[in-house]
Amino acid sequence: GFRKFNKLRIKSHHMSFEVKDVSYRPPGTQHNLLNEVCLSLPEKSLGLIYGRSGSGKTTLLQILAGLSKPTSGFICIQKYGNDGQPNQPPETLSSEKVGIVFQFPERYFLTDTVLEAVTFGWPKHSGGLPLRQQLALRLESAFYSVGLIGISMEKDPQSLSGGFKRRLALAVQLVRMPDLLLLDEPLAGLDWKARADVVDLLRSLKKNLTILIVSHDL
Repeated sequence: GFRKFNKLRIKSHHMSFEVKDVSYRPPGTQHNLLNEVCLSLPEKSLGLIYGRSGSGKTTLLQILAGLSKPTSGFICIQKYGNDGQPNQPPETLSSEKVGIVFQFPERYFLTDTVLEAVTFGWPKHSGGLPLRQQLALRLESAFYSVGLIGISMEKDPQSLSGGFKRRLALAVQLVRMPDLLLLDEPLAGLDWKARADVVDLLRSLKKNLTILIVSHDL
C-alpha cells in the first residue's frame, strides 16, 4: 500500500486539496490497502500518482470521490495565505464537487445515444425551464472543452473511437462542474495517437480545474 508522501510547500495565496494521514482497511480484512497517505494538490494543477497494480491507487480515488470512507485520517480543502500558512480552518470536501472517470469508462455507457449518456443523471421533471437552460449551457461548455462540438447527439456512444469515448466520459463529468476531477488510468487501451490527444486535452482542462490521475504506466 501507499506510504507517506512528502508534503508540498505552498508559497502563494490559493487553496489545495489535502489528504491527511489517510489509511484504509477493507471491512472484514486485517491488512490496510492505504497507510497514512498524505498529499497536497494545489488548485488548477495536474497531479499524478504512479504505482504498480494493486498498490491502492484506485482505492484512494474512491475515497476522494466519497465512494469509500477512510479507516482513519481525513480529506479536506485548505486555503493558504501569501505567507504559505493556512489562513482558514479546513473545509470538508463535498463529493458533489468531485468527478471521477473510471478505467475503461466506455464500459459504463448504458444508453443508446450520446445525449442520453451525458444527461443520464439530470432531473426529468423538476426545476423548470431555467434549470434546463443552465444544464444545456453546461453541456455545450463541456462538449467544447473536450472537443466534441459538432458530434451528433443521436450517435451510439459505442460506435465512437476509443479516444472519443474517453472525451465523452470526461464530458459526462464536466457537465457536473466539479472542482476536482479524478482519472483512473485515462490512457489505458488507447493507441498512441489517441493517447497524445487525451494528454493535450488534460493539459487544457487543468487551466480551469484540478486534476488527479492514477496510472501504473507512463
